[in-house]
Amino acid sequence: MKEKLKKLYEFSNTWTGTIIIVLLVIFFVAQAFVIPSGSMKRTLLIGDHLFVKKFAYGIPIPHIPWIEVPVFPDIFGNGHLIEGEKPKRGDIVVFRYPNNPSIHYVKRCVAVGGDYIAVHKKDLYLRPHEGDEYIKKHYDKRDIVEIEGKLWVKNPYRRIYPGIQNDPAVKFGALVPLEIFEFPPYRVPDGEFFMMGDNRDHSNDSRFWGPVPYRLIVGKPWFVYFSWDKNYKIRWNRIGRLVDTLQKDPKFIDKSVPLSEAVHEIN
Repeated sequence: MKEKLKKLYEFSNTWTGTIIIVLLVIFFVAQAFVIPSGSMKRTLLIGDHLFVKKFAYGIPIPHIPWIEVPVFPDIFGNGHLIEGEKPKRGDIVVFRYPNNPSIHYVKRCVAVGGDYIAVHKKDLYLRPHEGDEYIKKHYDKRDIVEIEGKLWVKNPYRRIYPGIQNDPAVKFGALVPLEIFEFPPYRVPDGEFFMMGDNRDHSNDSRFWGPVPYRLIVGKPWFVYFSWDKNYKIRWNRIGRLVDTLQKDPKFIDKSVPLSEAVHEIN
């Protein structure tokens, strides 16, 4: 056993061993991403460098970095080598853009299969598929509203995640997509997930191109290993922080960060 460990150690110190180990980590454990756009402001900021936990929702089929060629065929038809738990309501999720799977997006899962969602005057309304009793038990009564005899939750995530924002500068008009203001009640298909950016008025998300199937789910943002702003000023207070901490603690939500800059993917 000791001899085998010695050989493994020696192999890991070779260029071939190092490359194989790095690829295994990228394929199955964690992968580095950079936030280049503003669709998740003020929760995740442009210039945040973070690791994504690749095993959070099962083991997705590995792709060769940069060229995004799959290493294995999708024999199960669900985009994963090993199926795992699915994204939950409120999770920030990294996934492949349905219209171009070579591009990665990061958004918040606001509804799961069987749920109903709607947007009215920029407010998000959610009706979980579990029904009225579930809503009464799991949501703040201040957010519960009754519409046509059924209970809905108005802006269900804002009390928990203070980085969720609407931009008051975005007003109804010909150049602004209607979906930002009004989105009619919609049932999320079973096994799929409705994604929205926290920067609600500057996010290209499921309101425009539909829900995300499980086969495109990649992982969950884990922690920030480096961060700087557009002026190359290092954000020391974000480095080493878990994303779960950044999204829940108001002291990390910088209200001075403008909401108006937004492309919509992470690379």
